[in-house]
Amino acid sequence: MSEKKIKVWTAGLLALVLAVVLSACGANGKNAENQGNQASSQQAGQTAVQEPPGKTVYPLTIKDATGQEFTFKKAPDKIVSVSPAETEALFAIGLDKEIVGVDDYSDYPEAAAKKPKMGGIMKPNEEAIIAANPDVVFAGISLSEQATTKLRDMGIMIFKTEPKTVEDVIANIELYGKITDHQKEARKVTDKMRADVAEVKNGVKNIGKGQKLRVYVEFSPGWTVGKGEFMDELITLAGGENVGATQKGWYQISEENIIAANPDVILYSKSVKDDKTGQTLGEIIKARSGWDQISAVRNNRVFAVDDNLVSRPGPRVTEGLKEVAKGVYPEIFK
Repeated sequence: MSEKKIKVWTAGLLALVLAVVLSACGANGKNAENQGNQASSQQAGQTAVQEPPGKTVYPLTIKDATGQEFTFKKAPDKIVSVSPAETEALFAIGLDKEIVGVDDYSDYPEAAAKKPKMGGIMKPNEEAIIAANPDVVFAGISLSEQATTKLRDMGIMIFKTEPKTVEDVIANIELYGKITDHQKEARKVTDKMRADVAEVKNGVKNIGKGQKLRVYVEFSPGWTVGKGEFMDELITLAGGENVGATQKGWYQISEENIIAANPDVILYSKSVKDDKTGQTLGEIIKARSGWDQISAVRNNRVFAVDDNLVSRPGPRVTEGLKEVAKGVYPEIFK
């Protein structure tokens, strides 16, 4: 696979499964319950989502996704992010001035591209992070254990996240707001995200089980997503049925099985192209032998989606949900 294609997936935290696929996104909601706790040992996560935004009281003691406990004596002044999803979340809640470094793939918002680069999301530039002397480094679960241990041994706070659902993403953003004393800003972002989810759910609420359209997803040539992954949840929320849900996780397809499943809709990565021919992934899919028998291809219901919106578990993921819903039910979401 080309470096460009790998970059797309790495930026979306899906790289560990295939060298382009991360398993940071699934259908398990337990992470929100374990995000952290205040000094009083109150759990963060889902409970925190229900609390009205206010001023953070320090010292604040919370746990990250690995169960590691951290105490913040005050709001961090210098923050490094080594995950595009975390970068987007931190910028969204107004922490531009506090962010002193981001990973190489953080490209949104535009201001992120101007920040000092700290290497990859799995193997960051440890020397650059040490030189930045951050109060905290926010990272996805894919950050290597070797780098995590080395940096923590040097006294650098490495705070890992592992959102499994859309609600986990929302809980993470509100947790960042609590840590940084930007709770009101975080709530503004998450209110908008919840409104997006409600809009989609409301649009598909009258679609009966037998009426749901069958959806096939391909974001890397020949690979699809099954149960227990973030993309599978987006399809379900959008009122579709994932034809890949006969298996778990990201896996290599059998073309014959997809033809037999006969999906009504095919969603594919907008950014993936064949380096030699220049064909889009959509064109590659349509040209496969026998795939012209599939309803989605016959009826021209093969749609490109923005990888970053649906693969980065950050504040734009509900925009990705709306894009998925529009692809599945364009007559509802115009």
